[in-house]
Amino acid sequence: MPAKQNAKLPQPIFHEPIFSEEDATPSPTGFETKHPSDTKTYNEVEKLLKKDVVEIPKSRIADGDLFSLQDAYGSNHGPKVVQKIQSAKKVIFHAFGDSGASNVRKYSNELHVSDQVTLDCNQSDEANRPAFLFHLGDVVYNFGESQYYYDQFYEPFRNYPAPIFAIPGNHDSFIVPGTPKGKEPLTTFQRNFCAKDPVITPEAGSLHRTAMTQPGVYFALDAPFVRIIGLFSNSLEDPGVISNKEGKWPGINDRQLKFLSAQLKRIKKENYKGAVLLATHHPPYSYSPAPKKAGTGGNHGCSAIMLKQIDEICLQEGIYPHAFLAAHAHNYQRYTRTMKFGKSEIDVPFIVCGDGGHNVNPLVRASKGHPAEEPHPGSSVDYMESNHAAITAKQLLLEKYDDTNYGYLRIHIDKEQLRIGFHQVGASTLAQSRYDMVTVDLAEHVMVSN
Repeated sequence: MPAKQNAKLPQPIFHEPIFSEEDATPSPTGFETKHPSDTKTYNEVEKLLKKDVVEIPKSRIADGDLFSLQDAYGSNHGPKVVQKIQSAKKVIFHAFGDSGASNVRKYSNELHVSDQVTLDCNQSDEANRPAFLFHLGDVVYNFGESQYYYDQFYEPFRNYPAPIFAIPGNHDSFIVPGTPKGKEPLTTFQRNFCAKDPVITPEAGSLHRTAMTQPGVYFALDAPFVRIIGLFSNSLEDPGVISNKEGKWPGINDRQLKFLSAQLKRIKKENYKGAVLLATHHPPYSYSPAPKKAGTGGNHGCSAIMLKQIDEICLQEGIYPHAFLAAHAHNYQRYTRTMKFGKSEIDVPFIVCGDGGHNVNPLVRASKGHPAEEPHPGSSVDYMESNHAAITAKQLLLEKYDDTNYGYLRIHIDKEQLRIGFHQVGASTLAQSRYDMVTVDLAEHVMVSN
């Protein structure tokens, strides 16, 4: 039953969060096809997508504070869930981005992914059940409009039985000219993912998932065995932007740099032994062929300045994440960056998983009449390292990629290892398989054989 009625909200606030429908419901068959943010509008704002950034809203908690998985589950179920994870001696969760379907033709692809991660939760035994989903952005296409949250988020994930956290993607934050005040996409995103209370929002319609209560569009999620630092990489098509430190984006503040510094300071002070993951929507690395190679890169490129700013803070605080997660490029890519950090040589996986349902794009596109020449798995891509990088990598390898299938990450962490697996999803929700796996030794900060 609802705890109270807030006069400013059209729906009641609940004591405890709700994550799925009481009874499993079949996949939806309807989809709103009159989409004013489709091709015509998109073409009109294409130039703006290269230069219009948005202000970064302040988190409602201090830079060094954490948002816990226990709090996300609520005071009743949270302690029990955390105890089960600790008893199993591991945490498992899902991650992917770019799930939103901008038209009816793409809708089945989103449903196949969302249904598969739901099936994974429901068919796994208690010790191996994913505890949450961390969405890497672009929840709603094309421009995060309120009226499309129901079709593109609440309906596809109607039966997902766990919390869903999210960082906004560029499509969740870009403001189309003429958008009325109060209807900006980040306003809608915050209403549905950064609510103060577990309220059922107007966007949820007749469904029962309550809004996520994460403290902001950037935040640190603390769960047993893992801490995930999520940053908002803003509204450009490319590159990702987290601050105005370089002086190019005066519309953006630098509060995320202070936040990241505070979080890494806390990790160091606590001598935190769990896995540290950093998540952005825009990928630090996204493949493009070496000079003089046939073809051009895919739809999205690297965000080198963003990575430089992150690296500078990591060097300053003496802490480097065990892995980076990103989306934006609509495919799967896994890189290994080997580098000297402090007195050690470390391996860091950089993973792109932007094939959550919206689209799958080729890694390389043909150009000037020449066919695309795709790389071999394990290829050196040292040339993708920026000349202005804060850290000089010893080696950068493109270990593996998939640019033909949709899929998701299933991440497993215990006190010794971080394991990230990419699962392909086929045309049927039952047709899925693990395509790739990377394992990182947490104490040594190096990759180990699977």
